[in-house]
Amino acid sequence: MPTATKAFAAHAATTPLGPLDIQRRDPKPGDVEIEILFCGVCHSDLHIARNEWGGTTYPVVPGHEILGRVTRVGDAVSRFKPGDLAAVGCMVDSCRTCDSCKRDMEQFCLNGATYTYNSPDAHSGGMTYGGYSQRVVCDEAFTLRVPTNLDPAAAAPLLCAGITTYSPLKRWGAGPGKRVGIVGLGGLGHMGVKFSRALGAHTVLFTTSAGKVEDGKRLGAHEVVISKDAKAMAEHAKSFDLIIDTVSADHDLNAYLNMLKLDGSLVLVGVPPSPQPVHAFGLIAPRRTLTGSLIGGIAETQEMLDFCGEHGIQCEIERIRMDQINEAYERMLRSDVKYRFVIDMASLR
Repeated sequence: MPTATKAFAAHAATTPLGPLDIQRRDPKPGDVEIEILFCGVCHSDLHIARNEWGGTTYPVVPGHEILGRVTRVGDAVSRFKPGDLAAVGCMVDSCRTCDSCKRDMEQFCLNGATYTYNSPDAHSGGMTYGGYSQRVVCDEAFTLRVPTNLDPAAAAPLLCAGITTYSPLKRWGAGPGKRVGIVGLGGLGHMGVKFSRALGAHTVLFTTSAGKVEDGKRLGAHEVVISKDAKAMAEHAKSFDLIIDTVSADHDLNAYLNMLKLDGSLVLVGVPPSPQPVHAFGLIAPRRTLTGSLIGGIAETQEMLDFCGEHGIQCEIERIRMDQINEAYERMLRSDVKYRFVIDMASLR
């Protein structure tokens, strides 16, 4: 029988989030049931709650940075038992048969991944509901192990903010002997700085805010460049192997393309609201690449979590209660958080 579960949901694009009772399925043979302890707050949650990307089905329960304690498992589950820490990220299923899935890149499933919320749910016939709730049930294949040496609250945002920056850093070879730039010091950017430094790259933070210089260095940046300072930017021209751009506001991509050396790559993980103009010669003459990256597959997400356990990496967070989510959204729009809100789900019980 389905289990009644308290949740917080957006009921319309223009109304505050509020309580909603939802149903979670009983664990099937391959399922893991998790009591949610903490759920990170991603900017995507706000976009979908307010239908800013289109396609939101209401009511929608956001949340895809889920960490909790296993309460029940199905008979076929082998990697989890009650009492274990476990996590669920941005996806809860995929077709598992296409070329992308066979290559452990379920985020690029050719038949469409099933996202943790606001996706058609093959089990219920409705839509998936996310982590702003008491519990979640997930297929073992999409459930992740959590290193026990990490603070569970500070580990929750690794499920999106962490993998979103770890994946391109690994894909484009951040490491010793490489110069890596991170654009923006927010929820994504602060994790990019930590990962780049831990991977052994010379790490440079680009920020518009002089107030973030010391924080950038504290988090691991070797250098911090104020991107509004034309002289400082010019001093770094043509010197980077890789730049990860985490900014979701309109900004000049050409300024960062000019920072790349021959065969350097600018990778977008932020989503500006408008198309951004790019000068063709900025790509052609020095043979530079402008590309993008989307979260990571399940295997790579597990690799990222294990890497965090080995290196003691976790997010800089501010804990909030569930009933503070609407205020948190407004603060997030003002960049008034260092650097990720995390909901303590005990406040929903």
